[in-house]
Amino acid sequence: MSDTPHISREDLESKFRALQADIQGRATDKKQSLIAAGSAIATVVVLLAYVFGRRSGRRRSGRVEFRRF
Repeated sequence: MSDTPHISREDLESKFRALQADIQGRATDKKQSLIAAGSAIATVVVLLAYVFGRRSGRRRSGRVEFRRF
């Protein structure tokens, strides 16, 4: 009938394990690069908030008013 060999359960399991190991390896590599990129972006955001906060603080600091009673 057919000339193809019979596929056993062990064949399928070994192929799925190999596929899963490949996917896990790629996910680990992507995870490391995403963590590095995320920390770099967070650092830039914190620095920008600090710089713009100082600038706006300097602009408003000249409007201090003292009242005598």
